Amino acid sequence: MEQKNQKKKEIAILIGCIVLLFLGCLAFFSARWYITEFGDTGFDSILYTLFSEMSGTDSAVIMNFMMTALLPALVAFVVLTLVFWAKRGNGDKFYPFTKKRARLLSLVLSVVMLFSAAVTVDLPGYLYYVSQQSTIYQDEYVDPLKAEITFPEEKRNLIYIFLESMENSYMSEDVGGALDRNTMPELTALAADEENINFSHTDGIGGFYNMTGASWTIGAMVAHTSGIPLKVPIGVDRNEYGQDSFLPGVNSITNVLQEAGYYQTLMVGSDANFGGRKPYFEQHGLDRTFDIFTAREVGIVPPGYFVFWGMEDMHLFEFAKQELVKIAEQEQPFNFTMLTVDTHRTNGYVCRKCIRLWDEQYENVISCSSKQVYDFVEWIKQQDFYENTTIIIAGDHVTMDEGYIERNVAEDYERTVYNCIINSPVETEYEKNRQFVAADMFPTTLAALGCEIKGDRLGLGTNLFSGKPTLVEEIGLEAFDGELLKTSDYYTKNFFFDR
Repeated sequence: MEQKNQKKKEIAILIGCIVLLFLGCLAFFSARWYITEFGDTGFDSILYTLFSEMSGTDSAVIMNFMMTALLPALVAFVVLTLVFWAKRGNGDKFYPFTKKRARLLSLVLSVVMLFSAAVTVDLPGYLYYVSQQSTIYQDEYVDPLKAEITFPEEKRNLIYIFLESMENSYMSEDVGGALDRNTMPELTALAADEENINFSHTDGIGGFYNMTGASWTIGAMVAHTSGIPLKVPIGVDRNEYGQDSFLPGVNSITNVLQEAGYYQTLMVGSDANFGGRKPYFEQHGLDRTFDIFTAREVGIVPPGYFVFWGMEDMHLFEFAKQELVKIAEQEQPFNFTMLTVDTHRTNGYVCRKCIRLWDEQYENVISCSSKQVYDFVEWIKQQDFYENTTIIIAGDHVTMDEGYIERNVAEDYERTVYNCIINSPVETEYEKNRQFVAADMFPTTLAALGCEIKGDRLGLGTNLFSGKPTLVEEIGLEAFDGELLKTSDYYTKNFFFDR
């Protein structure tokens, strides 16, 4: 009996060692893959990505993970298993180790790989911050529905264009970029136009910094529209989160505009459910969502059409024109929000409008996007509704195409996200040499519609038109991000659940 129990114990230890070794290999290669593909976006974005709704994900991303992370992990696991555990001959002898030594080495190597993976994605830093409590929301958060916001007598329409991964690095050095060529000349021209407004971190063309909880698309969209980061607290089921209730305690710009009588729509070229975008907007006052499925229904693309993440931006802009004409015929003021996708990592998507101007495919896609956005803006300017419409063009976050950045952008270059405000009824002398983040776009957007905001703060954001210091300008970006990384019972209690 004792011998039988000993045998069971050895089998259990063997299985444990093998499982731990596999997890170590998978974690090691997955961490390297994530950082290589997406860059240092923060461990919070990794958690959200791992446990969020994955429908609509570009199949190339999944294939890339399987080939450059899962497959190497499996190969390494098989090789190491054979080295440690392949039995040769009789008795306790394994080649080239005894069972005891094989267990020890397997355990040590597994721990080393797991530790290396944790360091790669900065898990220690994440744990350091989440072990602390932040009071930034108690001290600084302003609920927009409790704030005093005064709309102009004639309410202006809003067209908000989120540009996937559009950062200022793509410009040439002479205008504030990081390259020796300008791959986004049309967007540069819009930002440089004296009739438009470009809030900048320099005295030239510039933009805003990535912030914690807003370094990926849905996180950025939440920050732009609500003035807070997207954080899913430990203990909350991320697989279920967002399906029935997405930040129900938060009041966003769509809530504010709904109260003001706006008709509001969101248009994306992919599956709107991906990442929780549709639930978030629809649960905060949105009237209608358009995506790849509605585009098929109305004949923008054929039934079953799907490339890259859904459909190319050239179809998206045609869809937007079609719907804007209809929306503008209504008596209500409108808020039309759209998100491009062609410039998504890795290398973007080359549509038939793309012209080969540069050696890098990504730059050709960026140039194509720049021209299409410019043409779309020019089309809007020709419409009757333009006179009373403010257009805001903004990148969602800096690019996650880490390979492109490593090849083309100097390490000491300060990467920022593009922004341009067109046809604002408000002027400002405070647009340059600002330190700000996506959260500041929330009150700034309302100000660009001619709204007056008492105190010039909403969410954690500051109205940039006012010249009032942003929180980043007051405490610094590192300290601000540190506060957002910390655990906040206030955030969980007041934003994640109905108050």
